[in-house]
Amino acid sequence: TKIIHSRLCSSLAVLMCIVFLLRFLAVVWSPALTHGVISQCSSKLPHSAVCFFSYFCVTAVMTGVGAEDDIPLGERKTVTDFCYLLDKSKQLFNGLRDLPQYGHKQWQSYFGRTFDVYTKLWKFQQQHRSVLDNRYGLKRWQIGEVASKIGQLYYHYYLRTSETSYLNEAFSFYSAIRQRSYYYQVNKEDRPELVVKKLRYYARFIVVCLLLNKMDLVKVLVKELSEEIEDYTQRFNTEDQLEWNLVLQEVAAFVEADPVMILNDDNTVVVKSNRLQEGGVPQLEPGMVVGQLTLADALIIGNCNSQVKFSELTIDMFRMLQALEREPVNLATQTTTKPGTLEPSEKPAKRENPHKYLLYKPTFSQLYTFLSASFKELPANSVLLVYLSATGVFPSARLEYEGPYDVGGVLTNTNRDVVNGETVQKRNQNFSNLFGQPLVCLLSPTVYPKSMQDQSQRGSLFTLFLYNPLMGFLSICGITSMRQGLWEKAQEFLRKISHDIGQMLTSSRAIDQAFLQFYGDEFLRLLMIRFVFCSATLRLHKLFREVRSVPDSYPQLPKQEMVENSLLQKHILELASMLDVQNLFSDGMLDNY
Repeated sequence: TKIIHSRLCSSLAVLMCIVFLLRFLAVVWSPALTHGVISQCSSKLPHSAVCFFSYFCVTAVMTGVGAEDDIPLGERKTVTDFCYLLDKSKQLFNGLRDLPQYGHKQWQSYFGRTFDVYTKLWKFQQQHRSVLDNRYGLKRWQIGEVASKIGQLYYHYYLRTSETSYLNEAFSFYSAIRQRSYYYQVNKEDRPELVVKKLRYYARFIVVCLLLNKMDLVKVLVKELSEEIEDYTQRFNTEDQLEWNLVLQEVAAFVEADPVMILNDDNTVVVKSNRLQEGGVPQLEPGMVVGQLTLADALIIGNCNSQVKFSELTIDMFRMLQALEREPVNLATQTTTKPGTLEPSEKPAKRENPHKYLLYKPTFSQLYTFLSASFKELPANSVLLVYLSATGVFPSARLEYEGPYDVGGVLTNTNRDVVNGETVQKRNQNFSNLFGQPLVCLLSPTVYPKSMQDQSQRGSLFTLFLYNPLMGFLSICGITSMRQGLWEKAQEFLRKISHDIGQMLTSSRAIDQAFLQFYGDEFLRLLMIRFVFCSATLRLHKLFREVRSVPDSYPQLPKQEMVENSLLQKHILELASMLDVQNLFSDGMLDNY
């Protein structure tokens, strides 16, 4: 008992010394700045001690505003409650970094508690703005920080759930920060760390706008960010100037990565969404016998050395991410969340989009960990899709064949940027099906014509076809811009082609049953249809003459009924004629494949 009493007295003595010091600082500093010190201290305390610490320290915060006895008890309680909520929110937000990125159950409850506190904090500062301005010295950039944190919560919740409604909520908060000029006064303060907060806000806002295809706003934000960076580097002698200039270069390259511009009548660029839209995939017809599997999880991995990227999102990852999401019915009237929760007011009848993990340059052990976690939590009758965009590697030739691992593959992240080796001319290896479950592998070409290699930095041609088949078609034809009317006409014809490819897949007697097992899911159905279109198109194109220059699959598709089908070839030539590029394609069956 004596030991406990001694430690308690010591702790209280230390606490009172801190309060005395903070009283002194509150006279010199603003109350809000003094509370910044309190926040740093309280972030190290357990949850149960935050309120106790804030209660003792709030007096020190308010001393700089006026005499303690002159402050009404109600206003004192308002500042106390605000300090508690602010400290609690920061503590919970910092704890998000310790949550595992994989798995569903581990993070949802913690995310909900964090969001609940931030919602209370946001409403509290709205309801008591006058008291907080006068007694606490609340500044607009501090309100902006709270709004920015809420935007980050929504964005990360979108990444973990793949539901675009949360992405739109993130946009709402980021947009409000800009419209209300919460960070405007930051540039007038001689504190570089505050300016960095503003720059990071811009970078996060740009990412959200890119994912929502708000390209016009992206260009405005990039211009504003450029001006902010220039002002920041001129005012402060910092070491991160090159890093921020690199951010500008990356986002500029990202915006310009699409190989084709769609123009309307007044020559302005039209931005088209490439998420799955209502009626955008051929429907199942009566009599079609397909599997009932559903795409539940997807690992999207980017590890290309020189590909355009922004914020750990390569252009290939960006495109595949959107190819696995549905287009919201109406972005302006979507169901929003209940106050204080992350649960939609009306839960959809089924999950709109498959859950996705985004892995930028993972090591093999990291890839294996995420793959194992996803496989472990996969629901019954569900599918796991693994998309791997990486630099190809071909090991040196050996005297003895050691199985499929001996013929090369793609790189995961290593200490070396590039692994060189001799090309091994083996194409007859088989994938081992170790689980006794349906398995389909869609494989990109390993060699592109020289005229196409210059475009590799702007994304994989194979991925471009899976993301937007018409854009892939125009890319190999050298068409860089197109009128909106012709684009819509070509898209309509491409929908007819997709319908016919779907019928070919389901009516074929020679096709492997694994393809039909996956055909019941709309996302997987669309990917398989686009794969067939890509394969058939490249086989007809005059530049793609090598076997290695066309896609492959395991199990292999029946050539005569699929990629060399006469009706499909006729459709491709008709599309080429519509676009006046028929001279780039052969007009008969190819015997070289």
